[in-house]
Amino acid sequence: MTTPMVVVIDNNMEPKAKLIEKSRTVINDTAFFEVVLWHLPSPVPGSTHPFKYRLALVVNDVCVLRYDNERGKGDHRHTGNTEEPIEFTSLEALYDAFQADMERMLR
Repeated sequence: MTTPMVVVIDNNMEPKAKLIEKSRTVINDTAFFEVVLWHLPSPVPGSTHPFKYRLALVVNDVCVLRYDNERGKGDHRHTGNTEEPIEFTSLEALYDAFQADMERMLR
């Protein structure tokens, strides 16, 4: 007599986060920017979209601009020592806003 095989299927398993982009772009000898973007199975608490992100501009080894969505804080940006909420409408709009702030700061 053979023993029956038991297969357990856990339908409660959530899909895992998926890394979309992780990059560093050198602007010049003293500045670079980084982009880290994840697609999540559910939003980070405080955000309404399925992305976890960090866009950062570093000049002379100091992060002078950062867009991110920390757990509980939602979407926001750091400019120097100032932190303020931002409205997330799309990844493209987020990147465009970051790019515009970055260009303004590098002038």
